[in-house]
Amino acid sequence: MKTNSSEKARPSETRDRIIDTASRLFYKQGYNLTGINQLINEAAVAKASLYQHFPSKEDLLIAYLTKTSNEWFIGLNDYLAPYVMPKTKVLAAFDLLLDFSETVAFRGCHFQNIISEVPQESEAVRAIIRNHKARMRQFFTDLLSGTDQAEQADAVTVLFEGALIAGQMQQNAWPVQAAHTLLEKLL
Repeated sequence: MKTNSSEKARPSETRDRIIDTASRLFYKQGYNLTGINQLINEAAVAKASLYQHFPSKEDLLIAYLTKTSNEWFIGLNDYLAPYVMPKTKVLAAFDLLLDFSETVAFRGCHFQNIISEVPQESEAVRAIIRNHKARMRQFFTDLLSGTDQAEQADAVTVLFEGALIAGQMQQNAWPVQAAHTLLEKLL
């Protein structure tokens, strides 16, 4: 059977396009300021297609956060793969944080940005955000376990999260750089 450009996209392609569009818009302008009509227009999908894949805007938010979390940890592990020693891996994680912060013009953490926008009642969304942050804490805990600095994992996590949000507030690299310098002494 011949295909042509007017043929409809596969459902998975449509779903991916919706998530990609929502990801860009939610991060750039915020969840609450992103309307369904804008999503439909920018994703170039019919309203029925959007609701077929995501019955609610919150369902789309959950898909965005889940995808973003998974991509973050894949990227983090790939970035740290060349490093061997736990200390160098921790410091490299902060290098990645600096690269990320500069790349997104200090827009900040996807998860920290959303948590301030959703009501307390959005438990499913809040659970995904808590899970992502717990995974970061566990990442540093696992990285430092078996070392003399194992007890510093929570401090590293706090420095990481604090540097991320301070960089966003200051619109500058110095918070991440200061955390990196402190970690060089701490570890």
